[in-house]
Amino acid sequence: MEHIMTDTAPDFTLPATTGEDVTLSALKPAPVVLFFYPRDDTSGCTKENEEFSALLPEFEAAGIKVFGISKDSLASHEKFMKKKDLTVPLLSDEGSEVCESFDVWKEKSMYGKKFMGIERSTFLIDGSGAIAKEWRKVKVPGHAAEVLEAARAL
Repeated sequence: MEHIMTDTAPDFTLPATTGEDVTLSALKPAPVVLFFYPRDDTSGCTKENEEFSALLPEFEAAGIKVFGISKDSLASHEKFMKKKDLTVPLLSDEGSEVCESFDVWKEKSMYGKKFMGIERSTFLIDGSGAIAKEWRKVKVPGHAAEVLEAARAL
């Protein structure tokens, strides 16, 4: 289910696998795609990162910045990227402040156990810093292509 919001995206600064910190507000006026995923090197997260990596040249050609975010450490992100040949820069939100500010830190359940985790979600932020579109409880196949289409339509 997708929602269309007009809220301003919460600003943040997080360490990135590029070796520098990324501050959301400093990326303006470029549109930005943030995809939050539960964990490095798990099957759904790997597929999602691979899809976004495969389409990264098309996002870049359209002037759109793309970042993946999870609570994994930068060391974990770097290992994951190298192992799977990923190209999308990953941001580390170990303290989960950004996950909480985007409301993706949710109670989940698996095998009858309840736990807190990241709900796979993607946000498209326009050049003014507003959330143009959000996707919650993302199903991975075809998702990156759908996000690219929405971003090109901004």
